Amino acid sequence: MQDLPFTDMTPPATPENPMMSFPTLRCWAVIGVSADREKYGNKVYRELREAGYRVYGVNPKLDDIEGDRCFHKLADLPEIPDVVNVVVPPSVAEGIVDDCIERGIARMWFQPGSESPAALEKARAAGVIVVSDACIMLQKQRWD
Repeated sequence: MQDLPFTDMTPPATPENPMMSFPTLRCWAVIGVSADREKYGNKVYRELREAGYRVYGVNPKLDDIEGDRCFHKLADLPEIPDVVNVVVPPSVAEGIVDDCIERGIARMWFQPGSESPAALEKARAAGVIVVSDACIMLQKQRWD
């Protein structure tokens, strides 16, 4: 699979770019969702949910997020998400990659600052389509 590095100046996806499939994927999990509305874990969750995506929040310390059930771990989700959006520190991200691989999740989006070289390498080696160096909120605006 191909790694998909992006910057805020990256042009919109093209048919030749595997990123093209991301706008059609409707089920997302946000790992590291936060109850604090100022934190990106909350902003990403709300942005996706308000855009009509089916979004699951995952945080072992929360029982609910924005009035929705929050799941303590990826294995607790009622379905396998199309994409896992990672909003945790890099040291935690490596374990999240293991969970995704174990569950057969094909796509991961690492919010800026959440990725580590080891996490990215592990995901790529397992054939996971990886997006890094890009904020989903900024990229999603190009999809709308």
